[in-house]
Amino acid sequence: MSQSLIDTAHALADAARAETLAHFRQRGLGADNKAAAGFDPVTEGDRAAEAAMRAILADRRPEDGIFGEEFGITEGSSGLTWVLDPIDGTRGFLSGTPTWGVLIAACEGTRPVYGIIDQPFIGERFEGGLGTARYSGPQGASALAARKGVSLSEAILFSTFPEVGSPREGALFHEVAARARLTRYGTDCYAYGLLALGHVDLVIEAGLQRYDVAGPIAVIEAAGGIVTNWTGGPADEGGRLIAAGSADLHAEALAVLSQVAETEGAA
Repeated sequence: MSQSLIDTAHALADAARAETLAHFRQRGLGADNKAAAGFDPVTEGDRAAEAAMRAILADRRPEDGIFGEEFGITEGSSGLTWVLDPIDGTRGFLSGTPTWGVLIAACEGTRPVYGIIDQPFIGERFEGGLGTARYSGPQGASALAARKGVSLSEAILFSTFPEVGSPREGALFHEVAARARLTRYGTDCYAYGLLALGHVDLVIEAGLQRYDVAGPIAVIEAAGGIVTNWTGGPADEGGRLIAAGSADLHAEALAVLSQVAETEGAA
């Protein structure tokens, strides 16, 4: 069963690579805006990649459920749900940067048991769960292992947007960032892969969806990292997320971020 899931996940990632690369850095690539306010783009690359993955699942595992960003929920009967984000980082995809990725997770209930973060253009794949914690890329393959023994003052911190959610969420994030050694922005799901590979120590974000987090949670936990929400509970369904390479570092950052609950309780 485990090998069947892993093989299926890789087939999905391979199909999504082909579809996304057919559109990436193509002149004239347009985008529709899914947001009522602001800009939340979706491209033909997003839709084509998810459609290709859904076709594979319909053939290989028709009893499983699917939760995809672009085409929603397909109910299943097996108890297993595939959570798919065909392009995490569509803004980067539109801009030609190679830091977007394809996110795939096999979940029992809401809990991710296996996940893939795939960067098609660079040819990097991070996978974790079901006894696997593996990276493969242009320089070969290696085991994933989150970095340990790093305090907050030594940490490299990533987030997608400097604003990080609401003004209160943003203020708490920047309080953590002020204590970190280095803070960088804009890499979307790629930062989670780098954390699992041992190059990034913290990723902190807010306003996430289930399809943004399921694959990264499986990969980071398999690499020995920890992922929770900002009060230390499960982050499986999105919202606020903190990913850390070690429990000690997680606790340091969480001591700041958990103040958001105190604020909400007083409101």
